[in-house]
Amino acid sequence: MSKSIRIGSANVGEGEPVYIIGEIGINHNGDVEIAKKLIDVAAVAGFNAVKFQKRTPEVCVPASQRDIPRETPWGVMSYLEYRKRLEFGTEEYSIIDRYCREKKMAWFASCWDEPSVDLIERFDPVCHKVASACLTDEALVRRVNATGRPVILSTGMSTMDEIRRAASWVDPGRMLLAHSTSSYPCKPEELNLSMIQTLGKEFDCPIGYSGHEIGLQTTLAAVVMGACFIERHITLDRAMWGSDHAASVETGGMFRLVRDIRVVESARGDGVKRIYPSEMPSRERLRKSG
Repeated sequence: MSKSIRIGSANVGEGEPVYIIGEIGINHNGDVEIAKKLIDVAAVAGFNAVKFQKRTPEVCVPASQRDIPRETPWGVMSYLEYRKRLEFGTEEYSIIDRYCREKKMAWFASCWDEPSVDLIERFDPVCHKVASACLTDEALVRRVNATGRPVILSTGMSTMDEIRRAASWVDPGRMLLAHSTSSYPCKPEELNLSMIQTLGKEFDCPIGYSGHEIGLQTTLAAVVMGACFIERHITLDRAMWGSDHAASVETGGMFRLVRDIRVVESARGDGVKRIYPSEMPSRERLRKSG
């Protein structure tokens, strides 16, 4: 792992400040005002970017699931109607784009189908992300790569061969890999953070971490183990209705996460042994010669 890639106004890679992404995903629950509040907190807390998820329900929802009844905050409806109710379209993303620009907050999305890539491309995103669930979708990965933007590949629920195959579909000069385990929330013993180093040994690109655990300790450990970028789901309240809220970081945690990542990366140093000026009084007072 050695390469540095430009995402928006930031360089992401070894030796660069950790790039911190707040995944709003679908935690906006179909409400632009909730999305705005999450953008506000992310901006004040010091996140570099926020990320959304974009699907075209008619494309992504299998025919066998479309008519299954689903209890939702808006009443009982078919699963297809629920997915439509949850999705943002051109109007909502136009509002989000303007709002992020006002807040000087970078934003992008993980698109689950090719029409969604076309929609998000209208807003000149700083990069694209391929979700773990879509890593083996060659047509989608190639479509994302064809945008010419940086591409983050998330590697949850994937074999090494699947990761290698997906990586071969992306321009190596624009690729970043995110280690992830696709369970929500994820148990610590299944995080396998050593994969950050495994990926770094095989792929000459920035390696990051997309976490779905409860708590912040293991995300900080990912930074110690070399993650160049961090992504965590964010929410206003982990008790809110929705599938991703329980594995998300609330407002107070967002501030602590950014603060502690900056402390950890400062403490990590460069590995070159030196005597610091602050050590000299102790050295002169306590060091014994042979």
